[in-house]
Amino acid sequence: MIKRTAVAVWQGDLKDGSGSLALGSGAFEGQYSFTSRFEEGEGTNPEELIGAANAGCFSMALSADLSRAGYTVDEIKTEAIVSMEKGEDGFAITRIKLVSKARVKDIDMKTFADFASGAKKNCPISKALSAVDIHLEAHLLK
Repeated sequence: MIKRTAVAVWQGDLKDGSGSLALGSGAFEGQYSFTSRFEEGEGTNPEELIGAANAGCFSMALSADLSRAGYTVDEIKTEAIVSMEKGEDGFAITRIKLVSKARVKDIDMKTFADFASGAKKNCPISKALSAVDIHLEAHLLK
């Protein structure tokens, strides 16, 4: 079993407090606050990190699937746009839009789109986020 860790520390109340997020690998550590999460303040936020995780997982899954099928992948760049809205029960992530642009040798758009759809469905992060509408926009660049 593979295990990964992350640590979050929050100090103070919701509006005036602040916190830090750190990955167990040491690859990232960042500050977050009410304004970085619910407004446009400096720092990161959990939703941004979820987006990075989903984009990274999708890109790797797509690359793996294409490579296994014999295609040569030059680059896959995926942006995740995470939407959060306030509802009756509080805030919730309501949608993630993945916009992926890939350079893959000798593949047509329909075949690429099929692989992209499969990668979105089968990457572990997308599976973990199955309660969220994840929309994929996949572009094949020449």
